Amino acid sequence: MFTGIVEELGEVVALDPLGDSATLKVRGRVVTADAGHGDSIAVNGVCLTVVEVEGETFTADVMRETLERSSLGGLGEGSRVNLERAVRADQRLGGHIVQGHVDGTATILSRDPGERWEDVRFSLPEELNRYVAHKGSIAIDGVSLTVSMVDAASFGVSLIPTTLELTTLGHKRPGDVVNLEVDVIAKYVEKLVVRP
Repeated sequence: MFTGIVEELGEVVALDPLGDSATLKVRGRVVTADAGHGDSIAVNGVCLTVVEVEGETFTADVMRETLERSSLGGLGEGSRVNLERAVRADQRLGGHIVQGHVDGTATILSRDPGERWEDVRFSLPEELNRYVAHKGSIAIDGVSLTVSMVDAASFGVSLIPTTLELTTLGHKRPGDVVNLEVDVIAKYVEKLVVRP
């Protein structure tokens, strides 16, 4: 489990295709400081399992479903990525409950800068719309954010200076694709309420 509070901006060292999967190597000083084989690290909101750690670089396997459901397949050498280690039980939950299980992708539609912040609007896949609520939580590329507006085909968030500076969302432009994870609580409530 993660909190959606990005610990550092990492850099992709390599994404090596292996038929129906890939091996991803990422450099991240903070997340590798205490990482070991089998640990979980979220890369742009996707929970990956560490296979190997060499210095400040870790390697993870990425399966076909993850490549198809997320934006990880579009990464290349030098790509910047949001990194977060799995939360420990004795830590504060600063964002919201994020599993690292991406529900789909969205495209940035527009950016509207304020004096020190920005309103950013994203496309909203029809199958995810029912889980997105005004003032509810959503993870975008692994960043825990509050929904500031939602309609039938899009939603928006407001990015504070810290988010703009310390995550990839400060550098993304209209047309860029991001990973979405809706609030898991909404999915469980739906399962309990809706009878098959």
